[in-house]
Amino acid sequence: MNFAAGKVIRPIHTMNKDALIYVAGHRGLVGSAICRTLQRHGFENLITRTHRELDLTKQADVSDFFQQEQPEYVFLAAAKVGGIHANNTYPADFIRDNLLVQLNVIDSARRSGTKKLLFLGSSCIYPKYASQPMAESSLLTGELEPTNEWYAVAKIAGIKQCQAYRRQYGFNAISLMPTNLYGPGDNFDLDNAHVLPALIRKFHEAKESGADKVMVWGTGKPKREFLYVDDLAEASLFLMENYEEEEIVNVGTGEDISIAELAENVKDIVGYDGTIEYDLTKPDGTPRKLLDTSKVNEIGWFPKCSFKIGLAQTYRWFLANQGTLRF
Repeated sequence: MNFAAGKVIRPIHTMNKDALIYVAGHRGLVGSAICRTLQRHGFENLITRTHRELDLTKQADVSDFFQQEQPEYVFLAAAKVGGIHANNTYPADFIRDNLLVQLNVIDSARRSGTKKLLFLGSSCIYPKYASQPMAESSLLTGELEPTNEWYAVAKIAGIKQCQAYRRQYGFNAISLMPTNLYGPGDNFDLDNAHVLPALIRKFHEAKESGADKVMVWGTGKPKREFLYVDDLAEASLFLMENYEEEEIVNVGTGEDISIAELAENVKDIVGYDGTIEYDLTKPDGTPRKLLDTSKVNEIGWFPKCSFKIGLAQTYRWFLANQGTLRF
């Protein structure tokens, strides 16, 4: 894995430290990391709203918000997300809510004069059997993975909306496609969590209860790539200042591991002594999802946090915040 400080890059679109920046979804895994990163780099003029304060699915409310606040930059990290179980159980919610949020935020940002918007997509936009590693050119070249196609279709629509608004209105919108993310602020609810936080919780609770085994969905053979969320946040700021094209950009580590290897890693970090069993009645999902990150590397960005360190930091955060997590 190429972890590097990176060469010195001269930004093509420097953001002023006092610029008004709206982070949509600031309480989520990605949005909270983006806020941390912006503040760490000296950006203090951040605009945020909770869901209760602003429902992004309501067009009139979003339009009024943008006209009132006039943000110069927007990081669109708000989304309805979840793992295989959630996607299978709530397909209508996933496609409806994500389409509405994207449409309302991107359109209102353009109408209110926002200088630049960054849209965060997902690696699930690529075909189920795309060539590995998956290059940006793989988009729309094959069928999607059925277990998350509703979310994927919505994200593809968001990409195309950004591209269409750039072509018709000259709106400066870029789209990033992150790989599987993890880190502080993750969702550990077993009904809709992604695989890594779900495994952390399963192994931790098995350790606490003295259970002799932990069940893992599927065969354990599928491979996944994992990126520490603060690395994704750094990439988001970097590309906001260093990328201006309509083509999507993959953001990942360039390496993956099997679900079985992931389970063993989580078991070790948690300190669980029992056994691992696989529930073959549960779906595996996409066989492999590894991103081709050569494009973002050529622009000048590389990840910094190794998987072992990121996993340990995530478990420490889980332990420190159990009392505030909603299960």
